[in-house]
This record gives sequence, C-alpha cells and structure tokens, in this order.
Amino acid sequence: MEKQQKILKIVQTAAKRPVNPDPDESLFDSGLLDSFALTDLVSGIEAEFGITIPDRDLNPRKFDSINRIIEYLENQG
Repeated sequence: MEKQQKILKIVQTAAKRPVNPDPDESLFDSGLLDSFALTDLVSGIEAEFGITIPDRDLNPRKFDSINRIIEYLENQG
C-alpha cells in the first residue's frame, strides 16, 4: 500500500469516521481532526512506519495535511 493510502487510513482511524481529505487540506482547520486526535494520529503513524516521533514534534502544524505528514516522514530518514 502506498504511503498516502496508509496515512489516509491512520487519519480515518483518528477521526473515527470515513473521511477522504484532499492531500493538501488542513486536517485540523477543516475540523476533520481536533487537538485531542493528534495523539491518536501520531501513535498511528509511529506504529505504521516503525518510527518514534519526539515530543518536540508534537505540533498539529507538522501533521496538518496528508502531504505534510509525508514530508515529515521523508525528512526522518
């Protein structure tokens, strides 16, 4: 499964509903996710991609859209 599809599944799990945002759409400004869902989103990303996201990176802006999440993951390697 490609990275974007994996992230979409994580977003849907964090949103607790089937959503299909545009890759550049703000997940938080659009109301798809709220600040409480950030921990679920980050936990899902860590589990799916086998990484640990440091506390200093727990900022909604870093995970604001599917494309920003992809960019974040690419910068971790």
